[in-house]
Amino acid sequence: MELDPDLIEQFSNLMVSTRPISAEELARFDENAPLRQRNEIDHPSYKTIPKFFEAPLPPGDTIRQNLRKEAHSLYLQQRSQELLDSNELDELWSMLVKHVTQMTATGQQLIDFDAYLQLQGAVNAKIRNYLTARLFGNLLVLSRDPGGMVDIVSVFNYIMRKVWLKQARIGLSFYDEMGRGYLREIDMESYIIDLIPNMAQIRDCMQPSFQSFYVCTVIKRFFFFLDAQHRGRIPIRAMLESGMVTDLLELREEGDPEDPQDKNCFSMPAVLAVYRNYLSLDKDHNGMLSQKELADYGSGTLTTIFLERVFEECRTYQGEMDYKTYLDFDMAMNNRGSPQALQYLFRILDVDHKGYLTVQTLHLFFKGIQEAFKSHNENPVNFEDINNEIFDMVKPKDPCKITLQDLIKSGKAETVVSILIEFHKFWAYENREENV
Repeated sequence: MELDPDLIEQFSNLMVSTRPISAEELARFDENAPLRQRNEIDHPSYKTIPKFFEAPLPPGDTIRQNLRKEAHSLYLQQRSQELLDSNELDELWSMLVKHVTQMTATGQQLIDFDAYLQLQGAVNAKIRNYLTARLFGNLLVLSRDPGGMVDIVSVFNYIMRKVWLKQARIGLSFYDEMGRGYLREIDMESYIIDLIPNMAQIRDCMQPSFQSFYVCTVIKRFFFFLDAQHRGRIPIRAMLESGMVTDLLELREEGDPEDPQDKNCFSMPAVLAVYRNYLSLDKDHNGMLSQKELADYGSGTLTTIFLERVFEECRTYQGEMDYKTYLDFDMAMNNRGSPQALQYLFRILDVDHKGYLTVQTLHLFFKGIQEAFKSHNENPVNFEDINNEIFDMVKPKDPCKITLQDLIKSGKAETVVSILIEFHKFWAYENREENV
């Protein structure tokens, strides 16, 4: 199967940069995506012409379901054969070096178009599929080289990243048995369990008894950030766009002793830190957290009203929180500036489930801060002053209501939420000028 040159053209700029992959760029590159999905960006008619009705397969129709699974699997195997392996990548680099046209004073190895054409003829057909004229042209535009040459490193990096992206897509798609373009939690669980034996930084230091907790922590992170609507599935494209798959797959490489592993949220030190914190909060060792136990979280100064709301809104078992529920709470608290965390926290703050916060709502939560002032024998702060500061920071569209979108748009959401739910954060906010 030949690569679509239009897809390569659209993706070439992306491959030579380190910026995040946009949804539109990935849709155009994603050869597994439906043709309609890839083309509707350029053809508005796709939004108005109705598509054929896509009836789901009946649950009992096992023959057709198995046929679809088998066809999907064969298709992915065929796509896998188009990927370059390590030997072919080594050969590509070696041939690039042999066809260098000019070496600059800074050590750049440049190749012109004539040499590039010779390179195409010198490599096998599999590699040649990646070395297109359009790729050279796009790299030339980016390089703005007056001599009409491009750096061979940019050529190699483009192909390397393209191979990785296709490989990651195919690897995830094997667990999407029906080819629907998304993974459910059970699919993600199978993917990660199968991946662990190839993850050198996890495999060699994880006790078998901890595997279920590791898998649970990883899955929860994916779904917290990529399934904000709680649909129970994540589009594969969203997983690739997020960069989280990159972080996970990095753990296949041997770790550098001088590089702190906890920078990667999926590393064993990072996951163990979360798990150990959960265990340290579980004072009665029953495997669950009560509201009283969760009160020791972080600085230990979360307000009582906030904790009560957490246990009202989140899933609990006989009034106590399990590890899965705790993971959502922990990710929200540690990523308060992210839209996903703000959505979680806004649900806690929105006592009346109206979709907005009012002065009365803010006053309710600020009572918890005032109670903390009294317990520390400090004079309480006037609520009116704080209320005015919050509305000045957020500048909501409606001067009497603060919506989630108002908070996110303001850029001050993390500050606003923190001073309403945690005395330690409020104290730091009040004394920010003295701490400068």
